[in-house]
Order: sequence, then structure tokens, then C-alpha cells
Amino acid sequence: MSVTIRDVAQASGVHVSTVSRTFSAPHLVNAETRTRVLATADELGYRPNRAARSLTTGRTGNIGLIVADLANPFFPPLIKAAQAAARRQDYHLFVADTDEDPTEEEDLVLAFSKQVDGIVLCSPRLSNKALEKLAKNVPFVLVNRRIRGLATVVMDVAQGARAAMEHLKELGHRRVALVTGPAGSWTSGEIRRAVSEVPGMETVVIGPNSPTAKGGIAAAGQVVEAEVTGVLAYNDLLAIGLIEGLGELGVGVPQDVSVIGFDDSITGRLHRPKLTTVAMPTGDAGRMAVDLLIQSMSAATVLETHLVVRESTAPPKGVS
Repeated sequence: MSVTIRDVAQASGVHVSTVSRTFSAPHLVNAETRTRVLATADELGYRPNRAARSLTTGRTGNIGLIVADLANPFFPPLIKAAQAAARRQDYHLFVADTDEDPTEEEDLVLAFSKQVDGIVLCSPRLSNKALEKLAKNVPFVLVNRRIRGLATVVMDVAQGARAAMEHLKELGHRRVALVTGPAGSWTSGEIRRAVSEVPGMETVVIGPNSPTAKGGIAAAGQVVEAEVTGVLAYNDLLAIGLIEGLGELGVGVPQDVSVIGFDDSITGRLHRPKLTTVAMPTGDAGRMAVDLLIQSMSAATVLETHLVVRESTAPPKGVS
């Protein structure tokens, strides 16, 4: 015979309604009780009937996660952490990729809204007005985008950008290129604003650019023409592509130009020279976004970033 919700309740010493809430609204159950019920259910082999639960509660037990580009190494740690957080609370996670296309982003949100209880939208490219309109159809948590009235989890890229610029300044750089990301990127705008706040540094803005290695290679010529000694790139992929493009033009990193990325991705750690970068707490962001969504909280959470100095930065020529 199959295990029932009553069997779980009896074995864990709680009322049937508590077991039901543990699976349908876990945030309403005491953490110790929730852990005991879930452990008992797992031991007995109990699996809730999601279809029946959906009919009685109006909830699907599913969460959508939409990212800008699955090929970008920034996103997999965030996805893994979000998936783990969802599983702990008995939710399934559906993942989709917009390929940096705002139109596709909107289509995916509308499609997901009929199949999930809420959506985590990472690095969205849609306008604030469009996102506010879509949020009327389904609960949202935004990652790396601030919109008043919507739940958000942002990584403090401005803090990281200032740290990166101060690092270049301490090394002796005074003219730096900012190689920005896609048009409409909140992160790119935050970096640009923060860079302008560092005194004693002249900044040349190059962009918008595709946030890929190809985008970095394409920007290399403009960096050379800008006659800078340092570069702050939108992300690690852009930075790595830039290093490759500069190499093809006979410009060495860091001996001729210092380069800093954003993300602290595995790609930047394995590249030679190893990339100096701003570390982003992507795993924490994924976990927190799912927790906020399930708990139906309209909070704004800011996570700290920090600079990781490796091999791609050095004093400019003539400065010891």
C-alpha cells in the first residue's frame, strides 16, 4: 500500500494539516517541525500528489528561473544554488535562457506564468515599465535589477567597481577604459556610475558590447585606440576575449595593459594570465531569490562583492 499523508503525520507526531502545510506552504511551519516532517516523509517514501495539491491550493509547486545566457559561466552556480533551495522546500525548478533577447524574455515570462507559482528573473533586459506590467501576472524576484515595489536580490557591483578602480589607481594607472555590457543592463549602469565616483581617474567608456568573449575580442581595437593603461570589463567573458584580442594586436596583459573582469568565474581562474576580477556571490543570490519567492516577501537584499587580485593587473610601464 502507498504511504499516505496520515502515515507521515502519525510517524512524525504532528497533525495532518501540519504535514500538508509543510509541503504546500513550508514558510508557515516551524523550521524544526518542517525538518522532522520532511525527514519522516523521506524515510517512509511519501511523495505528495502535486496534481491534487494544485487543485486544492491553487499552487503548482513549480518555480521558473530565467537567465540571460546559459553559456555564461556566471549563471550555473546561481542555478545550482537556486535548484537546491527549491528542492529543500519541495519545489521543482524550470530553467530557461533568453539569449540576451528582451522579446524572448517577455515571451518566456508569459509562458511560465501559466505553469509556475513564481519566477526568478536574472539580469533582465526588459524595461522597468515592461517588468512592472509582467509582475501583475505572476510573482517575481529580480536578481541584479532594482525596481521599487518588486522583490530584488542584487550583488553590490558598485562596491566591486570602486575597489577595482582603487586597485588600478594604487598601481599607478590614471587612464582606464570601461568596457561596458549590453544596452539596458542594470549592472553595466551601476559599474559606470561607481567608476565615475573615483577621483583622480580618467575613464573612457567603450560600449555597449556583447557580454561574451567575442564581444571582448571585438572591443580590443577600440581599447588600443583609447591609449589606456588599464581596463575594467563588464564580466569575465568580455575580459578574457579582450585579452585574446589585445594579444592578436601585439598588446600584452598585464605588461602593456592591465585588465579586470567581474564574476570570479571558473573560466577566469583557469585562463592565463589568471584574471583579476570582482567576485560575485552568485550562489547566495540564487538561494536568497528562491527563498524570497517562496516566502512571498517584497524585500530588497544587497550582497557584498570583493576584488580578487591575480595576474592580469600590474603597474603601468614606467611605474615601479
